[in-house]
Amino acid sequence: MKFARLGPVGSEVPVAIDTDGAVLDLRGLTTDITGAFLASEPGPAALVRQAREAGDLPVLDGAEGHGAERHGAPVARPGKVVCIGLNYRDHAAETGAEIPTEPIVFMKDPMTVIGPDDQVLIPRGSTKTDWEIELAVVIGRTARYCATDEDAAACIAGYAIANDVSERAFQLERGGQWDKGKSCETFNPLGPWLVTPDEVDPAAIPLRLTVNGEHRQDGTTADMVFRPAEIVRYLSQFMVLYPGDVISTGTPAGVALAGHAPYLRPGDVVELTADGLGSQRQTVGAA
Repeated sequence: MKFARLGPVGSEVPVAIDTDGAVLDLRGLTTDITGAFLASEPGPAALVRQAREAGDLPVLDGAEGHGAERHGAPVARPGKVVCIGLNYRDHAAETGAEIPTEPIVFMKDPMTVIGPDDQVLIPRGSTKTDWEIELAVVIGRTARYCATDEDAAACIAGYAIANDVSERAFQLERGGQWDKGKSCETFNPLGPWLVTPDEVDPAAIPLRLTVNGEHRQDGTTADMVFRPAEIVRYLSQFMVLYPGDVISTGTPAGVALAGHAPYLRPGDVVELTADGLGSQRQTVGAA
């Protein structure tokens, strides 16, 4: 099942897209797709199917589920966004970095999260705004000291596309604090969908990104150093992960930082696709 939020900023309608393509209005079940909804028992997908069988979920008029309306980020108000750096072997190689022996962890301001097709703003003073297509993990159950990867996998509500937009000069040349280059406004387009684990296998998802129609990234999650469940288990040893939290799991090769393409400028168009997870399209503007 896919979950999404359709409509203008601040007035998004929570919907579910079932396997038959029906776009179901969830306002009879929840006011929004929040951590509390994702943590509901016996699980949000089961709740939706029960309500649909009971005839309690209307089909959303005029919605196609594929761009009929603006998509907001598929989870509302994530409590935190945790990111993993250098998690693809080819990306580590292109930046001249060693493959990490433990996940490299940094945080991103959750207020950076926007819809998948919303405008990305280049910050004032920026010279090196970059792109990063990533597989995002959304937490559905509290993860605290998970003992095994299997325990951690049970805490995953689903997967989505994230663009971990990054300002490299802020990140690497202004004191070495990565968060400064990661937390500028609009720096985390997310969605269009939150896809439940029964519909997507995170082991080998093709990830593609273009800028102005030119291919920049063409990778696969098979090149990950640390897998999603392993990342959740690892993080749960250092912090409690709550329902609605988002984890961005790293990016494959092809970023501007590698020196093979120019950084983003106002007017550029960035497009991202991931098999089974949908697509994004952002026009770049100036803050």
